[in-house]
Amino acid sequence: MSTFLWTIVVLLPAADTSGAANWPQFRGPGANGDSEARDLPRTWDETQNVAWKTRIHGRGWSSPVIWESQIWLTTATEDGRQLFAVCVDRDTGEILHDIRVFEVENPEHIAVVNSYASPTSAIEKGRVYVHYGTYGTACLDTKTGRIVWARRDLNCDHHEGPGSSLMLFDKLLIFHVDGRDVQYVVALDKTTGQTVWKTERSIDFTQYNENFRKAFCTPIVIDWQGRKELVSPGAKAVMAYDPYSGKELWKALYNGWSVTPRPLFGHGLLFVVTDFVRPELWAIRPGGNGDVSETNVVWKLRKSIPKAPSLLLIGDLLFFVNDDGVAQCIEAKTGHVFWTERIGGKHWASPVFADGCIYFVDRDGVVTMIEPSRTFRRIGVNQMNEECMASPAIAGRAIFLRTATSLYRLEKPLDDG
Repeated sequence: MSTFLWTIVVLLPAADTSGAANWPQFRGPGANGDSEARDLPRTWDETQNVAWKTRIHGRGWSSPVIWESQIWLTTATEDGRQLFAVCVDRDTGEILHDIRVFEVENPEHIAVVNSYASPTSAIEKGRVYVHYGTYGTACLDTKTGRIVWARRDLNCDHHEGPGSSLMLFDKLLIFHVDGRDVQYVVALDKTTGQTVWKTERSIDFTQYNENFRKAFCTPIVIDWQGRKELVSPGAKAVMAYDPYSGKELWKALYNGWSVTPRPLFGHGLLFVVTDFVRPELWAIRPGGNGDVSETNVVWKLRKSIPKAPSLLLIGDLLFFVNDDGVAQCIEAKTGHVFWTERIGGKHWASPVFADGCIYFVDRDGVVTMIEPSRTFRRIGVNQMNEECMASPAIAGRAIFLRTATSLYRLEKPLDDG
């Protein structure tokens, strides 16, 4: 960390993180990119409103996860032979732990836009769970950095590298294993790492080319009329499972594959992106049993849908940006488009919403901020001048932004304004 930025840390009063919001998983507390944080910065650069900047070795596109005074993220060597978990002090930016979790003898090919440390971790009090797709999953003690348990037998052929992130539900750690060779969802006992249930995808994949069998999505759990449903998009279908047993409840079939955006739920509808090559956005009514493809799909939208970035639901409006920088605002209940606007850039990170502002981060580190309105209103634009494909995290009064080399804490001084 530079002397200048260390000086900022010393001069600014340490933030009180004891009661501040955590960011425990991909897309935050609600798995939807929404934060209750207030008084966030609207302008920044390499010096302005940067509380600290910490260099992170290797390469990784996992998002930061935050619990109280700690920030955790994963990284890997460029060749994928060593996989790490790094813990950063939230107040100072000091690296507290730098743990080599796994070594990989023969890493598989990955896409140029991917990394060997792209899945986002999950964290709770005392434990952080890290995941590198087929290369392994582990639980670490957040105080000591000790590896509590590890699994290296939940394997698949990603072909383009790992992408699906972890989620915690009750006593379970749940994730997708959707490769070209095998496709299943698995729930582990979060305390021991032992398999509680493992459910194969109920699709006859033998009729499809092996590339059309994979996916990179992260599930969510919803409560629908008193029934918990694990909503789990994969190749060729989105499926709902009983999260306690893994029993399939229903599925809606589509033709897509390599599905990436995490689904959303609101207004009695699930919002699911169905494909990577020709993405469509479907609004699906949950519930039911068996194949609900003909009964539960309420509306579809086909134009300018994101392949990788997830969506935001703010009130009764859906906001998103596609990979080519075209943003949209639509009515969640009907799919009616209020506006379509090109904001520019190439986008991989999922947007976040807090303090009355939507933050879209493009791959060049340009952050476009807009109001969550039926009329397009740009608030401002900031740039970090570095590649950025990790989705931001928000906690307290700060935005935590990961770039190709560093983790930034973006925050206004306490006496600013």
